[in-house]
Amino acid sequence: MTDNYEAVLLQFLLAAGFAGVTLLISVLLGQRAKRNKLKDSAYECGMLPVGDGQSRFSVKFYLVAMLFVLFDIEVVFFYPWAVVFRDLLEETETKMFCWSMASFAGILFVAYLYALKKGALDWKPRH
Repeated sequence: MTDNYEAVLLQFLLAAGFAGVTLLISVLLGQRAKRNKLKDSAYECGMLPVGDGQSRFSVKFYLVAMLFVLFDIEVVFFYPWAVVFRDLLEETETKMFCWSMASFAGILFVAYLYALKKGALDWKPRH
């Protein structure tokens, strides 16, 4: 039974040994440099960090992102329906599947109109 775990143990020991040896070589052979404020600062595109590092996003940004996700999810439901639509019409005489998807699209359209009316997709603030 322990024969099954010998390979896993050997792989773990090799990975831990490699990580340890690599870190030890880095410490022993690495160059020592004098530390200063400029060297210890965060590097970003070669520019000196000036000002606040975390700018605030408008709530409008998050609202548009959530609306995008909401209306993008409908593609997940429309695509399989579109793939089997013709085959389903040939197999069944009932149009129930069409009406269910039409009602789904209608609810999404009403939600889209509601978002437009509330100004959720307008980038310019209202005064």
